[in-house]
Amino acid sequence: FKEKNYGPLKDLWAFVKKISKCILSDTLLKNIYLHCKLKPSKIKLVGSKRLNMGLHIVNEANKCLQCKKPLCSSHCPITTSIPQVISLFKEGKIMEAGEILFENNPLSLVCSIVCDHEAQCLGNCIMNRKNNPVRFCDIEKFISDFYLDRMEFVKKPRKNVMVAVIGGGPAGMTVAIKMIKEGYDVTIFDEKNTIGGVLQYGIPDFRLPKSLMQRYYDKMEKMGIKIRNNTAVGGALEIKDLFRDGYKAVFVGTGVWRAKTLGIAGESMPNVHFSVDYLANPDGHKLGDSVAIIGMGNAAMDVARTALRRGSRTVKLYARSKRVAANSVEVEAAKYEGAEFIFGKAIEAITYDGPVFKTAIFDEEGNVIDYEKELDYVDADSTIISVSNGPKNKLVLTTDGLRASDKGLLIVDENCMTTVEGVFAAGDVVHGSKTVVDAVAQAKVAVEGMLNYLENL
Repeated sequence: FKEKNYGPLKDLWAFVKKISKCILSDTLLKNIYLHCKLKPSKIKLVGSKRLNMGLHIVNEANKCLQCKKPLCSSHCPITTSIPQVISLFKEGKIMEAGEILFENNPLSLVCSIVCDHEAQCLGNCIMNRKNNPVRFCDIEKFISDFYLDRMEFVKKPRKNVMVAVIGGGPAGMTVAIKMIKEGYDVTIFDEKNTIGGVLQYGIPDFRLPKSLMQRYYDKMEKMGIKIRNNTAVGGALEIKDLFRDGYKAVFVGTGVWRAKTLGIAGESMPNVHFSVDYLANPDGHKLGDSVAIIGMGNAAMDVARTALRRGSRTVKLYARSKRVAANSVEVEAAKYEGAEFIFGKAIEAITYDGPVFKTAIFDEEGNVIDYEKELDYVDADSTIISVSNGPKNKLVLTTDGLRASDKGLLIVDENCMTTVEGVFAAGDVVHGSKTVVDAVAQAKVAVEGMLNYLENL
């Protein structure tokens, strides 16, 4: 390359020369070659989305300062080795980088998409001082997406010991993958049509493509994991039946699928829905032109954006205070797509015509100190309650000795074992609604507890 000022193209070309045989197509290689032969002003004529993404990823990797005490890693709930992954990526060792990500977090591809990066790696990057942080989430997605379909999954010798996983959400998927790798026979029992839990039935397709869940499903089956869909343990089958049939340990990762009610009049009206039900099956709901959403959490943002994309003309979110629980990225996305945010409205009741609010009175610091006497009657075709979810209690009701807190969350010890020997639990069913990466991190603790338990039987 005698020509100068090609900048990141040269970096990309150097990178591609290392890994071109396994990552980029011949067509893309030719495009890069042509780019490097043309003047910079001609680049757009030959460019492609995939090439632009390659340039972006290389640029982001080159921004990393390889900090000795990386704040990005220390603020990651699962402590991803970010500098090491970036270093391997720049060396063209994408499979090694992918292996590190997957071993640490089997759902790294999912987390690269749905994590609250602004509060974790991105928001704590030292390069924020120059308003130019490293977008590791994009690097992680690029590497993990490539690795998932090409990984060689090596298992330890089969132990002929069966382990049951109840619930195929993020925690259950993590436990299943980790335990099958250790040589155990793993069966997932999930009450829905397919695994994924909140990833499949709680996050809209425009945020997390359902095709990604199918890729995980196919990969897990190839690993040897058995999956029984449409099978609710706690109904026809109970945990005691699993032990009777030879399972030596049981993991519970059933999540939080029971909508919390507001305890107000009107929640049983035909025009009222709960966010957990709506997001699980938007096709089964006809909301109409105007929608009122009670709550401003992440689920409420997903409801608002889904409703707007499905034809509702007016979507308004209501909150009692001036605080928004959802992360800033989701809030901005909802605003951009047309959702309206209304603060200082405390829900009092719901009628056939829509919700009824008390209007809050705030002090100078923004605290609610009182309410106006006159009620605010809002017209809405549908009202969706999105305040929180709790766990279902059928496992507690059907399993002797299985104890839960007053909130219905399963009680576990430091090894994630419940009050029933051999039954472990992690994720939202233990800690309440949290993030995907939190569920994965907790599931890894449960795996260690299960391994110690099984090895000492």
